[in-house]
Formats: sequence, C-alpha cells, structure tokens
Amino acid sequence: MQSIEDRIITSISKRGRGTIVSPLDYAGYGDSKAVQKAFERLAVSQKLIRVARGIYCYPKIDKALGLGVLYPTFEEIAAAIARRDKAKIVPTGIYALNKLGLSTQLPMNVVYLTDGSSRKVKLDGERGIQFKHTAKKNLAFQNDFAMLLTFALREIGENNLTAEQLAHVQELIKSVPIETIKKDFALIPAWIRKIILASYE
Repeated sequence: MQSIEDRIITSISKRGRGTIVSPLDYAGYGDSKAVQKAFERLAVSQKLIRVARGIYCYPKIDKALGLGVLYPTFEEIAAAIARRDKAKIVPTGIYALNKLGLSTQLPMNVVYLTDGSSRKVKLDGERGIQFKHTAKKNLAFQNDFAMLLTFALREIGENNLTAEQLAHVQELIKSVPIETIKKDFALIPAWIRKIILASYE
C-alpha cells in the first residue's frame, strides 16, 4: 500500500510541473495532521517547494538555461490562495498597472483586494502578498478585464492619466467585445465608462 506521501506526490505529478496545491486539496487522503506532515516531508525532500504558509508548488525545472527551480509568479500564488479560501481577488496598486502594461515597475510586495479575510502572506526573500478585504459588491464584476481596468485606472486617477497611457488603454479595450464590458457598467465610475465607450468609436 502506498503511503499518503507517495499518493499525494503521484497525484500532483500527474497534474504537471508548476502545479500549486494546498494540503486542503488532499484532505481526503487522511486526517489533517497526517496530510500536513506528508507535505512537510515532500518539501524537505525537495519534491515540492513551500511558497507560503499552507501553499506548495511542484516546481518547474529549467534545464536548458541551467536556471534550476522556477518559482511561481505572484499571480499564480495569489490565485492558489484565493482558490483555497474560496475568495475572489483583483490586483490593485502598482501591480495592477504593471499587468496592464501601464507601469514597468514590479513591486516586491503586491496588493490584492479580496472578499475574503485581510492578511499578509510572506513569500521567499523580501517578497510578499497583501490581501485587503473589500465588500463583495466591489468585486461583483462579470468580466475580469473590466475589473482589472477599473482598479488600475482608479489607482492612476482621472486627472493624472497621460495621453500615452490613455492611448495604450484604449488599444487594450478595443480587443475586448464591448458587450462583455457593458455588463459591468454599473460597477464602473462614469469617467472610466467614457474612456471605454470612446475606445470603440
């Protein structure tokens, strides 16, 4: 009979390298302490890497360039935490601007708004993810692009948007069917709605 540890790593390996998991994903493999211990042993043996408390990764390995273990991105880790906590998230601040190509800065600590609990998650080195609670209605968007766009532009501010940034944003908007964005107009500030509508003219 396979050990819990072997069963877990067999299951994870079938999902492929880069997979991010939590012990909660394998709650059916044994009692919580046994599953947690199995994950800890897999991390010690370097079959998995622990990227945050309760979050592990079956890492990709770069052999071509000799880079070794490739750590998951902020986005991948945040998505795994949100999935585990059954929460909705959206990047905000500089990270939101970076994701839309409105800033080249990539902060060491990124901030997400969430309808879950507020918390800070420490990653490797100086990196970290901060989740800030917000009301569910603020994240009730149907279109993820519309949600990201809204929070990114609110970060810049209506009077601080440069002509270059506006042109870039309008190109991004044009690549998304207007019908999918219009569904979220009730959640989007009037000045951002004007930018969206003008992009399709």
